Amino acid sequence: MPELLRDPVERALASAVAALSLSRGMFFAVSALYFTRGVGLSPAAVGIGLTIAGAVGVLASYAGGWLSDRCGADRLQQWALAANGVALLGYALARDVATFVLVAACVSASRGLQSTAQMTLLARWYVGPERVAVRARLRVVMNVGIGIGTLLAGLALVVDTATAYRLTVVLVGAITILGTIPLAGLRRRVSGLAERMDASASTEAPRGPSPLKDRTYVTSTVLNALLAIHFALTSVGIPLWVADHTEAPTVVVSALLVVNTAYVALFQVRASRGTQDLRTAGRSVRRAGLLLLAACLLFALAGHLGAAAATGVLLLGALASSAGETRGEAGSWGMAFELADPARAGAYQGLSQTGLALALMLGPAVVTTTAIDHGTLGWIALGALFAATGTATALVANRAARSSGAEAQAAARADGTNGTVRARG
Repeated sequence: MPELLRDPVERALASAVAALSLSRGMFFAVSALYFTRGVGLSPAAVGIGLTIAGAVGVLASYAGGWLSDRCGADRLQQWALAANGVALLGYALARDVATFVLVAACVSASRGLQSTAQMTLLARWYVGPERVAVRARLRVVMNVGIGIGTLLAGLALVVDTATAYRLTVVLVGAITILGTIPLAGLRRRVSGLAERMDASASTEAPRGPSPLKDRTYVTSTVLNALLAIHFALTSVGIPLWVADHTEAPTVVVSALLVVNTAYVALFQVRASRGTQDLRTAGRSVRRAGLLLLAACLLFALAGHLGAAAATGVLLLGALASSAGETRGEAGSWGMAFELADPARAGAYQGLSQTGLALALMLGPAVVTTTAIDHGTLGWIALGALFAATGTATALVANRAARSSGAEAQAAARADGTNGTVRARG
């Protein structure tokens, strides 16, 4: 990635994302066991606590847009990442349900602020195809980091003691805090960054309407949030389906996660090319919906086959799901950037990240109540939802592209008329 080596902003972001994703991979691997064995919570208490924390994260994602426009997205990114690290360290001190919920809410809130600040920084600093390309490269760094972190956490899983899990949680918080170092003083090191980040905070800066009044953006956000429910397939749906509803060995779950990680690392950047164009972004999301439909049908089919055949079909489903993920992400990023009002980048990206946060919070419940509870019919319903959502998103993107094209032509005609009048005068 030569662009990453040349661009100091992307280098700093990539370093921060590497630390964040490494710690996140470690945390994902040990968190459930730490909460139940280390803190002594029941699985029900963990589920309820994380749901409450998820709701806080949704609100923080939206508030992050407002703060990014007023404090500077680069500053908020650094502060939120530091706060996330400190909050993660707080898990090591949790001893009961109340402190667990409080710490989980702080972790979720700081993560929501950080994700919105990052998207706002990309929207303000980069232009055109650069924004989606940089976002895609950061996504690759994140996936690889999570994979490495998960492997490192295997040491704690081998030891399998409450102390080992607690030490891992402390390490997770420390690594996250270290991720703030590349972001420190970034606006002093990069000429023009401070002006871009603080543009909307100026009293002379133009104030557009709230993104909540932008029907096209709201519709796009809702549709892309519905498609983002597919993330729960990898984290919840596939493990439960393989273990309880297929003849495939449980170890296949790990293989499917490796397939997903490798596919995203190899093809996310390629899938993102051209999605700064609204029509291309819409087509990308439509194809994602169809690929996810195919994946759901394959996962359903695996439940009716023997061990060997089910394993092969599950691998094909994982490939289809991963292809849908890369295309869906690329298209959603393109639309989130291109449909936004540049004068209120933070507010718009805050709304977009709120939709994603809602999808991540509600996704596990949607997947379990459809595919896991109702088997084949549930998988078909879930796949149909993805296909319909992708198609509807493409229609919204095409209509927005036509509208922006018509506005550009009208502006060009107006400029031409004014020029003629001035020439005659």
